[in-house]
Parts: sequence; structure tokens; C-alpha cells
Amino acid sequence: MAGNMLANYVQVYVMLPLDVVSVDNKFEKGDEIRAQLKKLTEAGVDGVMIDVWWGLVEGKGPKAYDWSAYKQVFDLVHEAGLKLQAIMSFHQCGGNVGDVVNIPIPQWVRDVGATDPDIFYTNRGGTRNIEYLTLGVDDQPLFHGRTAVQMYADYMTSFRENMKKFLDAGTIVDIEVGLGPAGEMRYPSYPQSQGWVFPGIGEMISTWKQTSKQQRQRLAILSGNCLTMLESTTTLPRKPNSSRTTEHTSPRRGSFSCHGTPTN
Repeated sequence: MAGNMLANYVQVYVMLPLDVVSVDNKFEKGDEIRAQLKKLTEAGVDGVMIDVWWGLVEGKGPKAYDWSAYKQVFDLVHEAGLKLQAIMSFHQCGGNVGDVVNIPIPQWVRDVGATDPDIFYTNRGGTRNIEYLTLGVDDQPLFHGRTAVQMYADYMTSFRENMKKFLDAGTIVDIEVGLGPAGEMRYPSYPQSQGWVFPGIGEMISTWKQTSKQQRQRLAILSGNCLTMLESTTTLPRKPNSSRTTEHTSPRRGSFSCHGTPTN
């Protein structure tokens, strides 16, 4: 019986507060967090999860990483005997469900957006979503000579180098990477800060300036020329609503059709 229980054991991780590190990248809640970790240990929790905010660690300038606050948090987790899941949070905290603090992406990155706003996802009305960089700049060296992917890679390399102690000790057992607004793989679809409500159908939001003509043609072929339709259609929602069905979409299987009739 005991063997069966262990075979089916599911580890339990608890999310640390979003503001465990302050907006000025300081760890000022040592006693409070130590007490919370003690209670979690007593409750039999396996570990904790923490957002490692890009906007805090690299907030002062390109490659000017400051991991000191997170090292202090990780030390307490290690002392408590808990495991740690670290989330590489390349998105903004603020404007989504449960966000109790505002931590934007680095200011020097947003400064690029002041002169080239197409680095952000943009809806058809021209409204920018500054929570996350569009995938269109993944390979564009717009950020002091680096592409978005290079910035993310450099950040994670620095994390590995600075957190080697916790990696080698087995304290950090999982590293997850945010892929969009709120860390979710969406583009951004239904930004709460702009009035959208999940699970409404949302809006097709993108920017094509940095997407090469060749890439667009390849995607159009793969999607049966859906992209051409998407750029011209008037049947997709343009303002916040909770509808889950349009002429081109269906909630039944999350399907999409280029021909006006949702697929089954």
C-alpha cells in the first residue's frame, strides 16, 4: 500500500507573493517570509514557486543584473528545506487577475518602445499592449544591439551563473519560462487592463512590422491564407465582450475557420 501511495504521490508547491521582492528590487520581508516558509514546511508542502521579474533584476540597464534580493529569498527557502520553482517572468506584473503590485518590463526596453511602438502587440485600433514584447522582435537587434531572444538568453545565463549554489544543492528543481502576457502563451488576446474578460473570444492582436514578408507568406500557406483574412476581416470582435463565438470561431474545440464557418 505504501509503495502505491509513493508511486502516485503528487508534489505540492505554493506560490510566493508577487511582491516578495519589492518594486525597487529589495527583500524587506525576511521575518515574514521565514515564518511563512516554516508553516509551509510544517504543513508538508514540498516547495514554493517564485516569479523572478525581469523588470526588477535588469531594471537599471542592459546586462546590469542585480540578483541580490532574490539570493536572500532563495537562502531562506534553502534553510527551510523546501524546493524551489523559479519562473523567468519576462512580462509585466500589473493589470491582470490577482496582480497586487505593478512591475513593468525594464524602463530601458520601454524607452525603445517610445520611438518604435511596434515592439509591442497592437490591436487594429492602434492600442499598444506593453505587458510583453511581440514575437515580431525575437530576431530584431533593437535593444542596444540585442534581439529579444538574446536578452532572454543573457538573463537566464546570468541567473544560472548567480544561482549556481542553489542549483548544485538541488534547491532549485524547476525553471519555467514565461511566454507572453501574464506569463501565458497568448498574443495578448484578452488583456484585462483593456477591458477584456476571460474566457471571452478576445481580439486578434498582433503587429506585422517586424515580421518579414517571407515569414508572413510561409504562415499564410500553412494556415490556408487565414492571415490575409485576419488582416481584413470585420467579423472578429473589436471591443471587449464575453462572447465565445464569432463567424470564424467556435468554443466547441477551440477551432478557427478561414471560410466563415467554424470547424467542428
